[in-house]
Amino acid sequence: MKEALRPGLLSFLKFATRQNWDWVSPLCLVALSTIGVCFIYSAQLATGLTQWKVQVGWMIAGAILYMAVATLDYQIWLKFAHWVYLASMILLVAVLIPGIGSSRYGARRWIDFGPVSFQPSELAKLATLLTCASILARNKIGSVTPSFLVLGKLALAVAIPMILILWQPNLGTALVIPPMVVSLLYVAQLPRRFFIAAIVLFALLAAMVSTDMWRYYTFVKDNNLDFKKDTGKYEPHSWLPYLHDYQRNRILATVDPESIDAKGIGWNLIQSRISVGSGGLTGKGWTEGTQAQLGYLPSTVAHNDFIFSVLAEEKGFLGSLTVLGLFGVVLMNGVRIAGLARDRFGTYLALGVSVIVAMHVFVNIGMTIGLMPITGLPLPFLSYGGSFVLSCCLLQGLVQSVYRFRRDY
Repeated sequence: MKEALRPGLLSFLKFATRQNWDWVSPLCLVALSTIGVCFIYSAQLATGLTQWKVQVGWMIAGAILYMAVATLDYQIWLKFAHWVYLASMILLVAVLIPGIGSSRYGARRWIDFGPVSFQPSELAKLATLLTCASILARNKIGSVTPSFLVLGKLALAVAIPMILILWQPNLGTALVIPPMVVSLLYVAQLPRRFFIAAIVLFALLAAMVSTDMWRYYTFVKDNNLDFKKDTGKYEPHSWLPYLHDYQRNRILATVDPESIDAKGIGWNLIQSRISVGSGGLTGKGWTEGTQAQLGYLPSTVAHNDFIFSVLAEEKGFLGSLTVLGLFGVVLMNGVRIAGLARDRFGTYLALGVSVIVAMHVFVNIGMTIGLMPITGLPLPFLSYGGSFVLSCCLLQGLVQSVYRFRRDY
């Protein structure tokens, strides 16, 4: 048997070497995707739903998309970045139009194509990354005046999609974009004074949000209102027009879930904490978790936004650490590939993808344990979702392309 397998294995290794593929990230992504399917199945076992089968289909489609993007020289995206950006902005506008965009849970984020739904904000992340990377690759940052011109282009390219995404509203996706842009500017060696100014602006914004949250809290209390039933009444008095009352509830629920929204967002957070905490070192066993199986962790969120809670309860600290380790390998490998890129555009692409994935992992896991507000940001390759799976595979395909074409041939 071993003698029969040896020629096939040698042929495969020769093919892999000849095609110049990086196999570190793909193997980790396959492992993460398999884990995701298993725990989507577990999360929905008690409900009888079989969305894990749909997830398998999306994963197969994502793998095909990954291979297609990886086999293309990433330089082609430099030529068509503005067209991708334009198409993305058109879709972001279209999703806000009643009759085109589909409204769910108070947000208009999807365009339905029969049984399949598409989220334009996922394409917007790619489009913004491509546009920012192309601007920085074509324009050298140095002295103050040229830097201001480049920053003006970047600010316009970033502001338009962020405003349209916040209008949906979709705060979670909008929050992913700024760290990605800042990382690109750091690698582009933007003068230090700009980062100092950015830190000051961030501190001022944080102070404004904190003050607005306190005003909201006192407004509800002083007028004997209910945080959940009377949502929207404070918005005309707010300093921040793009921050809605239900989003303020999510932020406050992180601090005091029982008082703010004990039967909604607060309930999800409480049950998520119980899930994570009750897993112990090795967990209760696959499909043996009580929070999802008994419905305490709602079936509407257990298989997507709170998939990590299900995993932590059933596989414990060691299972959670394994998933974090796989993500760590993918992220560090992405940074390594960014350093190997043959040009600045490739470096920006690989680094930008790594930061986007890192933000998703940090925010999603942070919100399941109460460190971050609940924003509905899914966990890459584990959470259920069609357009999100395709988006993640496309982004990782770009990183593979940067690796494969890291030399001029």
